[in-house]
Amino acid sequence: MDDRFNTIAGWALASGIVALGLASLSGHYFRANKENRPEKMGYAIAGVSNAEGGAAETPIEALLAKADPAKGADVFKKCMACHTIAQGAANGIGPNLYGVLGDAIAQGRGGFAFSDALKAKGGKWDWTSMNAWLTNPRGFAEGTKMTFAGLESAEDRANVMAYLNSQGSNLPLPAVPAAAAAPAAGGAAPAVAAGDPAKGAEVFKKCASCHTINAGGANGIGPNLAKVVGDDVAKGRGGFAFSDALKAKGGKWDEKSLDAWLTNPREYAPGTKMTFAGLDDAQQRADVIAYLKAN
Repeated sequence: MDDRFNTIAGWALASGIVALGLASLSGHYFRANKENRPEKMGYAIAGVSNAEGGAAETPIEALLAKADPAKGADVFKKCMACHTIAQGAANGIGPNLYGVLGDAIAQGRGGFAFSDALKAKGGKWDWTSMNAWLTNPRGFAEGTKMTFAGLESAEDRANVMAYLNSQGSNLPLPAVPAAAAAPAAGGAAPAVAAGDPAKGAEVFKKCASCHTINAGGANGIGPNLAKVVGDDVAKGRGGFAFSDALKAKGGKWDEKSLDAWLTNPREYAPGTKMTFAGLDDAQQRADVIAYLKAN
C-alpha cells in the first residue's frame, strides 16, 4: 500500500514540475509577463476604436469639403470591374452609377436585380448612407451581393463621393460640424505671397474635371473660364445655364469676388449649382486667381 501511494505521489509531483516548467517556458515564449510585449496585441476589429485613445477621426463632412473628384475618379477605378458610370451605359456585375447620389436605394438603375438585403434598406443614397456603404457594404446591408470589402480610408471615400456627385447628381455638400470647421485657437493667418500662375495651374487641375479654360473651349459641367477675370458674374460664357443664385450676385469677377467664390462657393451664392467646396488655403486661391488672370 505504501509503495502504491509513493508511486502515485511521485507521478503527481513529476506532473506538477512539468506543468510549472511549461508555464514558465510559455511565458518566456510569448513575453506575456514582460514590458516589451508584442507591438500589436490581438486583431483589429472594424468599427471599434483604440482603447488607448488617439486623434479623433475627421468627420466625413469636413473631408467632403476638401474632396477632389479627380482623385475620386482614380479610386473609382477599383469599382470599374463591376460598375459603369457613363450616362445611359449598361449595367455590369453591379448597376450603372450615373446620377446615383440622391437616387432611391436599390431601385431603378435599368432594372438591375438588387439583393433583398439592399432593397430592405429604403431611403436615398445621401452622403451618410453612401459613406456607410462605401465603408463596409456588408455592414450596411447584411446579405448584400456586393463582394467589395469597402474603402478603409475616409479620404478615399470622400473623394469617390465627390466624383460620383460630379457624374449626374450635383447634391449640395453637407455642412461641416462647427468643431471641425473652427481654426486652431490663437493661430495667426499665414502670410499670402503674390499669386504664382504656374502653381495656380497645378491647383486648377482640381477644377479641370468640370471647367475648360482654353479660349473658345466648350463648356462642361461648369462654364469655360477663359478671360473670366473682369467679366460679368454669371453672364455670357457661351450661354451656360448659371444658377439663379449666382445670377443674383451681379458685379464683376474681380480678385475680391473670385477669392470669396473660391473660398466657399455655397456661402458666396447660397443655392449655387457648384459642387466643389472651395479652397481653404489662401495662397492656393491667390495662385489660381493669378492663373485665371493669365488665361
